[in-house]
Order: sequence, then structure tokens, then C-alpha cells
Amino acid sequence: MSKVPRLESTIQRVLSEIIRTEVKDTAIGFMTITEVRLSPDYSNLIIFYSLLGGDNKKEATKKALERSKSFIRTQLAHRVEMRKTPNLIFKYDATLDYANMIDAGLKKVLPKD
Repeated sequence: MSKVPRLESTIQRVLSEIIRTEVKDTAIGFMTITEVRLSPDYSNLIIFYSLLGGDNKKEATKKALERSKSFIRTQLAHRVEMRKTPNLIFKYDATLDYANMIDAGLKKVLPKD
């Protein structure tokens, strides 16, 4: 395993722990970090997350993550040794929503046993 994928895996694990245990914003509900992508120059870290809830919950979580971004970045810098601490970019992972939409469409089309 090369250095960047190994580092991404470590960052994903540490970020999950930071958000779960140390971020006190109640707007962040049940959230899962699905993937992280670190730029080759270590300047940006894109964090993909999914969560349970409707569109209003998605918007509230996005705002809460933006409010907590500097705290999360500081905690990440203390726990993971890197040349520089990347800028955090949070993006909602719509894969689960897309899979649910396909599943609902298939249930409509396919006959029941």
C-alpha cells in the first residue's frame, strides 16, 4: 500500500473519532465518513460523508461541519503526523440516496413473488 492511501485510511479513522467524540455540535447527528481524498500536494482533503435524515438534516449537518472545520483541522493536526495540515472540504455523499432511488424503482418494476 502506497503512502497516500495509507494516510487517507488513517485520516478517515481519526476524523470519524474526532467528530463522534469531540465535536459537541448537536446539529451533527448520525454521520458516517464514507471516503477521504487527499490531494497529492497534501493541501486539500475532501471528506465525503453520509447521514440519515431528510434534506433539512443534510443542510443543518453541512452548516455544523463548516462551523466546526477549524476545530476538526486542529485536532487532526495533533493526531496525524503530516508535512502540512490540509484544508478540509466536506461533501455530502449521495451514493446511498442514489442506491435507495434505484431500489425503489426496481421494486416498482419487478413483479413480486
